[in-house]
This record gives sequence, structure tokens and C-alpha cells, in this order.
Amino acid sequence: MRRVKAKRLFVCVVAGLGLLLSGCETVQPWEKGNLADYTMKADRDSLEGVMTAHVYFSREASTGGEGVGGGGCGCN
Repeated sequence: MRRVKAKRLFVCVVAGLGLLLSGCETVQPWEKGNLADYTMKADRDSLEGVMTAHVYFSREASTGGEGVGGGGCGCN
């Protein structure tokens, strides 16, 4: 019984280390231009950003919070 638990622990540790080490990637200098491309920007569509903010603050029932004073609770 103890051996089975030790094997499971070993497998979990090895799998965890494998997951942690597989996520590392070095970006070469000539690849950095692809990451700086316009299509990689999250806020490239200004209308989408405005609409997303509108939906978020409508759901949260608050106003402000984007660098504007006030939080919707009346405590300006």
C-alpha cells in the first residue's frame, strides 16, 4: 500500500516538473518583430474596448473605475 502511494507521488512530481519546464521558451531577437505586430495588440479596435468597458460597468452596476473618480457607490 505504501509503495503505491510512493509511486503515485513520484508520478505526480515528475508530471508537475514536466509541465513547469515545458512552458519555457526563449524568444530570439529576429522573432520579436512578430510579437510587436499590430495584430498582436489587445486594444487595436477602439470601439471594441469601449463596448467591453460599457458591458462590464453595466453588469457591475457602477460608473467610473477607468481612471475616473467615483465608484458608483456615491463616495466620490
